[in-house]
Amino acid sequence: MGKDWALILGGSNGLGLATATKLSRHGFHICIVHRDRRSEMDTIEADFEAMRALGVQVKTFNADALNADKRMELVEEMKAFLPEGHRIKVLVHSIAKGSLKPMHVSKGMPLSNQDIKITFEAMALSLYEWTRLLVDQGLFADDTRIISFTSEGNTRALPNYGAVSVAKVALEALTRNMALEFAPLGIKANCIQAGVTLTKSFQMIPGQEQIREHALKRNPNGRLTTPEDVANAAYLLTKDEAKWITGTVIKVDGGESLR
Repeated sequence: MGKDWALILGGSNGLGLATATKLSRHGFHICIVHRDRRSEMDTIEADFEAMRALGVQVKTFNADALNADKRMELVEEMKAFLPEGHRIKVLVHSIAKGSLKPMHVSKGMPLSNQDIKITFEAMALSLYEWTRLLVDQGLFADDTRIISFTSEGNTRALPNYGAVSVAKVALEALTRNMALEFAPLGIKANCIQAGVTLTKSFQMIPGQEQIREHALKRNPNGRLTTPEDVANAAYLLTKDEAKWITGTVIKVDGGESLR
């Protein structure tokens, strides 16, 4: 095996896990930071063991990737376990923590400023914070690829999606500037805009059944996007042939967004 590692933030399910699995099949060693309940760990550990069975190293941390102190601790641990000459070649941001409250309700609490801030910090700002820290600690490879996941909520208004929409727009803006300003370090940064994908995060969205049915009707290929579809695109962005792709949003939706 080689000396390249992929660090997956939010890699225990959904797009993060699918991407980690795909990259492990192509020889990447994997480091996953995730946040899960103890009751879910048996299934999650089975997925991690499946990657180890491929012959790559897999390091996992069930820790809060959004806490600044914990983030520093995790990076110090990574510096300690990375073998001589090994570097992080791929950083994948798949953190899905945010508010799905409506802006206006007749009963209950509407979306607050704090809800928006928490969502923005988790789903957008944390990408820059991790990138900045890894740059400062010298853990990136000479030709690093940074990949994050956006959605059609970047331009389309959806009920209960206001906070996440703000975060996705910010994520894309940060990605563009990171691609520009970190280019001298050999870093390439891109967002993947996935179509509607049946992940745990998607199933938490109010009205997700209607969104799913509408997406199926819109998609010219007659099916929803799968996590594996998105992981395949993420892998393509790690290849040498993709080194001239940076600062952009790539749609991986089977044509769902065409109509």
